[in-house]
Amino acid sequence: MSLNCGLIGLPMVGKTTIFNLLTGAGVETSNFLTGKTETNVGTARVPDTRVDYLSNLYRPRKITHAQIQFSDVPGLVRGSSQGKGVGNQFLNAIRNVDMLVHVVRAFVNPDLPHVDGSLDPLRDVETINMELLFADMEIIEKRIARIKGGKKIKKENLSELDILEKCLNSLEDEVTIGRMELTEAEKLILKNFNFLTEKPLLLVVNTDEQQFKSRSYPGREGLETYAAGRGLPVIEICGRIEMEISMLPDEDREMFLADLGIAQSGIDRLAQAAYDYLGLISFFTVGDDEVKAWTIEKGTDAKSAAGKIHSDMERGFIKAEVVKYRDLKELRSMARVKEKGLYRLEGKEYIVEDGDIINFRFNV
Repeated sequence: MSLNCGLIGLPMVGKTTIFNLLTGAGVETSNFLTGKTETNVGTARVPDTRVDYLSNLYRPRKITHAQIQFSDVPGLVRGSSQGKGVGNQFLNAIRNVDMLVHVVRAFVNPDLPHVDGSLDPLRDVETINMELLFADMEIIEKRIARIKGGKKIKKENLSELDILEKCLNSLEDEVTIGRMELTEAEKLILKNFNFLTEKPLLLVVNTDEQQFKSRSYPGREGLETYAAGRGLPVIEICGRIEMEISMLPDEDREMFLADLGIAQSGIDRLAQAAYDYLGLISFFTVGDDEVKAWTIEKGTDAKSAAGKIHSDMERGFIKAEVVKYRDLKELRSMARVKEKGLYRLEGKEYIVEDGDIINFRFNV
């Protein structure tokens, strides 16, 4: 699986700068409201020192890191749901994403006034949340009208109507669908709607250099209290500085990152936060042909993990040959790992762990 994230936010918050930083896409950023309505789509390689180590060990012909796809939609403004700005019709472009990443502006730039006239991160988060809420309400209201508009409400539509009305009431009380207590059966009914307020949400605060160094920005305490109360991860990125650093040669890059006190780049921290929040891990396949990282959900068994590579592997699964990354790194060769008895054969019910190096035996 490849993780799919939608970047959302108000106009002029540095969203496209962050998108370029993550994907290296080089999309033009704008200093004013352009009224653009297209969605930028790009892929970010998930940095992983384990892939780097395994690649140095095996010297494969191909190296494949895990990837995150990002969709950068045009900025929403207050009242987008009523057609203000360029409206919110482009929100359909991110209905299928696994997670929403809301870029929130904290940076000061007199040449780039905030759309609401002042810096207030919490107000901005609530503005965007309301627009997502209205977008979901619109879909629910249309579906309810369609069900009720039929000559007779079919039996299978009754339970759908019941849960949709429950969701509508919740949204009217400004409680997102993701915060509702739903049964598994109700979640199944709602699955194909891809409601935006049901999706996991991660906040990225875009700071300026001074704010980043001082670890302080206007409204930080209020935003962090709000996020903590809802279990939302918050990470801070100085988009402009990291963008400049990303264009430097590798040897200079590390020096500048160290000077800013950044142990990990923006994509490293965003990828880590997203993986942790969504409960994702990586396992590896290695060899002379390719070293590859595979993304799976925590708790996935060996047979299902084999299916991530190919359906034939899952269908004809026999055994999984498993080595822990830490053991291979410590002993520096697969032969020594086997000598120490750290090379294990696991059955289909084995739960794959983060960092497992696996070779699947199968027969079809």
